[in-house]
Amino acid sequence: MSETLNADLTLSEDGPFMNDRQKEYFRRKLLGWKSEILREARETLEALANDNSNLADIADRASSETDRAIELRARDRQRKLIAKIDAALERIEDGSYGYCEETGEPISLKRLDARPIATLSLEAQERHERREKVYRDE
Repeated sequence: MSETLNADLTLSEDGPFMNDRQKEYFRRKLLGWKSEILREARETLEALANDNSNLADIADRASSETDRAIELRARDRQRKLIAKIDAALERIEDGSYGYCEETGEPISLKRLDARPIATLSLEAQERHERREKVYRDE
């Protein structure tokens, strides 16, 4: 696996798990993701601040309010995502990043590359989802 994040840094399985190069790869990936989310949030706030249109038609007004509500819900999800990104960055610093919170086993690099905020291995996540489904079905 050698997906390039930056020209000078690639994710490699060479060496011990979560070595300095892998940590730096994920640190940059997480910081880039956070930066993109914050940029989008600023753009949303600017658009909402500039959209002070007073629509006379009730249907247009309702549509505009619905769009605004959807956008604000999306931003709220992004805010929660930033908290997860910050938690992942803290785990990189304290050395626990990349290890399953449930089993203590390494989370596959492929899974972390796809979902860098993952805290459970794929197997533990599947068990967790099965348990949730059982409780929901009862």
